[in-house]
Amino acid sequence: MGMFERDTEIYLDRDALREDYQPENLVGRDTELNRYRAALQPVINGEQPNNIFLYGKTGVGKTAGTRYLIDHLEEDAAKYEDIDLTVKMLNCDGLSSSYQIATRLVNEFRDETSQISTTGYPRATVYDMLWTELDSCGGTIYIVLDEVDHIEDDSILYQLPRARANDNLSSAKIGIIGISNDFSFRDDLSPKVKSSLCEEEIQFPAYDAKELIQILQQRADVAFHDGVLEDGVIELCAAYGAKDAGDARQSLDLLMKTGDLARDKDTDTISEDLVREARDVLERGRIQEGISGLTQHGHLVVYAMVTLDQEGKTPARTRDIRPRYTNFAEKAGIDPLVPRRMRDHLGELSMLGIISAIERNEGRRGGTYREYSLEMDPEMILAALEKTVDDVGIHKSVTNLVDTEATLSDFQST
Repeated sequence: MGMFERDTEIYLDRDALREDYQPENLVGRDTELNRYRAALQPVINGEQPNNIFLYGKTGVGKTAGTRYLIDHLEEDAAKYEDIDLTVKMLNCDGLSSSYQIATRLVNEFRDETSQISTTGYPRATVYDMLWTELDSCGGTIYIVLDEVDHIEDDSILYQLPRARANDNLSSAKIGIIGISNDFSFRDDLSPKVKSSLCEEEIQFPAYDAKELIQILQQRADVAFHDGVLEDGVIELCAAYGAKDAGDARQSLDLLMKTGDLARDKDTDTISEDLVREARDVLERGRIQEGISGLTQHGHLVVYAMVTLDQEGKTPARTRDIRPRYTNFAEKAGIDPLVPRRMRDHLGELSMLGIISAIERNEGRRGGTYREYSLEMDPEMILAALEKTVDDVGIHKSVTNLVDTEATLSDFQST
């Protein structure tokens, strides 16, 4: 017998639980997909395509819904002789400037022998190259910019939608689909960009437990052998997912980790107890990964949130968090950030799922503001913040949670 043998007792098709798996039908997003399909309809009518802006938290179906509808749009457009549709999808993670986006797009339309460098050209020259490539392609062109909130300047978001009106294009009809995980990104856009990029806006809300059950059941039917999942497993994974900001990706990760544990333990079925064990393993890993990627100021903001949480002072507004954060920064011997930069760290923590953000609107008198709450286990967070706690000192509110002998690695071995 070899060192590795094929294991087929638990999984029928484990890949069905992966993020990139594309089911035949998307469940749990009927309202949003109907609006999205209507926004794409002008392409089939041979009209100028709409510019569409999608926003919502990570794991709520924005990218999956886009791939699903674009696949159908391309398939249906091919039936019409007078429609020539081209779609280019770019993930903007790691592409922080309009210049980088423009050079990437030029190269998307060129073969390997004609690629341009991502540096060294004046911006106007790169845009001229882009207009040439777009017009050479012709027809209807949809450019999908996933995680568009990574772009720090919005020049490209103005130039592309306005290219035809500004006489930069003569034959190609351009449509932009911008996808953002950051609710505030739209508000930070300049008015001229907002009016064009956000021509059609679709918000994807968090999934509720019922919708997550639909998604998990659809995938589980493909992923697992009959009889492997005990009663209540899908529902428990969905309940955890609903608590984790309605993130389908995290629910699917949890179901996969549970299946992996069952395989490792050589069990015949997957139980609710195994789901709880898998949840514990994943949460520790997410905390370690998320906190390790933060700056020192990010660590101080998290520590401030944990202490406020333990004092029962959350949900908390930025103005309530700032004094605690400032105090910790001074104790650590560094200058505190200005309020806006501190809010950026709160936004990052919210995207990581370590804290949650709820927007409040008290009308003309109170205005709009956000309240933040802790989302992950405070004891695990403190173990990951070991150096920060050492630098700042143990706050009285967390004395009972801090084990001076334990580190996160110790946590993971228990």
